[in-house]
Amino acid sequence: MKNWSPGWRHVLSGVLMMVATAFVTASTESSVTTTASLGMSSLVAGGASKSTADHSKFKELQGPFSSGPEVTKACLACHNEAAHQVMKSIHWTWETISPTTGAKLGKQFAANNFCGSMLSNEPRCTSCHAGYGWTDKNYDFTKQENVDCLACHDTTSTYKKVATDAGHPLYEPREMPKGSGKIVQPPDLARIAQHVGKPGRENCGACHFNGGGGDAVKHGDLDTSLIKPSRELDVHMAADGGNMVCADCHTFNAHQPSGSRYAATAKDTKGVDMRHVVHERATCESCHTVAPHKEERLNSHANKLACPTCHIPEFARGGIATKTLWDWSTAGKRGPDGKPLYIKDEHGHLSYSAEKGDFAYGENVRPTYKWYNGVVHQISVTDKIDDTKILELNRVEGSAKDPNARIWPFKVMVGKQPYDPVNKTLVVNHVYGNDDTSFWSNFNYEKSIKAGMDYAGFPYSGQFDFIETRMNWFITHMVAPKEKAVACQECHTRAETGRLTEITDIYLPGRDRNAWVDLFGGLAIVGAIGAGAVHGVARILTRRKGH
Repeated sequence: MKNWSPGWRHVLSGVLMMVATAFVTASTESSVTTTASLGMSSLVAGGASKSTADHSKFKELQGPFSSGPEVTKACLACHNEAAHQVMKSIHWTWETISPTTGAKLGKQFAANNFCGSMLSNEPRCTSCHAGYGWTDKNYDFTKQENVDCLACHDTTSTYKKVATDAGHPLYEPREMPKGSGKIVQPPDLARIAQHVGKPGRENCGACHFNGGGGDAVKHGDLDTSLIKPSRELDVHMAADGGNMVCADCHTFNAHQPSGSRYAATAKDTKGVDMRHVVHERATCESCHTVAPHKEERLNSHANKLACPTCHIPEFARGGIATKTLWDWSTAGKRGPDGKPLYIKDEHGHLSYSAEKGDFAYGENVRPTYKWYNGVVHQISVTDKIDDTKILELNRVEGSAKDPNARIWPFKVMVGKQPYDPVNKTLVVNHVYGNDDTSFWSNFNYEKSIKAGMDYAGFPYSGQFDFIETRMNWFITHMVAPKEKAVACQECHTRAETGRLTEITDIYLPGRDRNAWVDLFGGLAIVGAIGAGAVHGVARILTRRKGH
């Protein structure tokens, strides 16, 4: 429209203003077609198909087992290619190459404003690794028995990894938390091995719901409320909705999962892929088609709006607050008693931690909306940064002029974290460990940062400061029922509370002002009302004459 002459642009905009005004008052009941009409019935059971083998009868799985690797060895006796497949996946390597920027990414390289870096903190961070024993940077990635089969395939809900044991579960009774007097028993590995099956929401959630160190910390749209969600919370996962599990969308091919936050599909123009022939896609369109609505006016919106933009009105809707701010610069405070300080807010959330600094939380949070075209510029720990402004750790590309871009919803995490002001890089902070240099042992940043940088082998000036950061997390889960989708007037409005106030490179009918548009649109509306009134009067007069 920007290439058109001003006159025609104003005329068209006036027409759009009238159309938008009509839309505001229209019903949104016809928002989406049902997945059942697309052959989704085969997925309604959440992928819970019956196995052709009863693992409880296998001699190899009778146990007893003293460790997770022993179970894996038994599994591999039959599933002799499984470990090789897992070892090629991001769940194992924690690294990937961005298909758009060529940058080396994954948990080993990408910086974040939650825990910082896994380097030097492996025993704590790798509690969510799909393997056992990743204690340091010399981990052997070729050892097949270190693949953790049970983490994904346990169906008993009893398999739990220990937060500080480098991916291992308990093997002996242990007091947890320390000093609580509560003795936690180890899981029955033989029983679990005999009751394996396809991954469910609880399997995936054990790590993905607890990313960043706790329930709902990182993502905002992924937390334990999704294990058994209501239809109001998520129409796909609810028992009275689609009753789907994660792997119904994030399909696996030889243990390789589809879908990636490092290069999420911005606009799927291929449509239905019910059997996931194009395995890399994990999109709404692969099930719902590129034209899922009964009304064309709504389908036309999909060219510039991602499906979650309208169908996920808020995140953190399941009663569990997500972290929205993490300020490391305030960490290390002690109370009057000399002990590390911990403060909870009125909701029981930890608002301050001596170990991690200040926090803020949110529930029922409206997303932040940004253009996204499929390219993410992810910062690594070694990248040179501009410390004169807020650092965006994973900037997304896109604009109204970009044909590959759509408006997407994000959780924007606000952070403040240490960096090297001389070398202009972020730093590795050694936070976890029983040694004197870990931050959680001494609350001394000078020691912990130097130890982390020495461990990683990265250049360090010996000086540190704190930089404000932002991180963008795609909002794609917690899809609301269609009747709860974002209403037209929430975007097409001049109110300061409009959802798209930060999207300024498009003309949005009902929001944006233009003297000619306002005049033409006003005259058209008045004319339409006047014509209707004249028609009504004429009908009355002619009816009377007829009598």
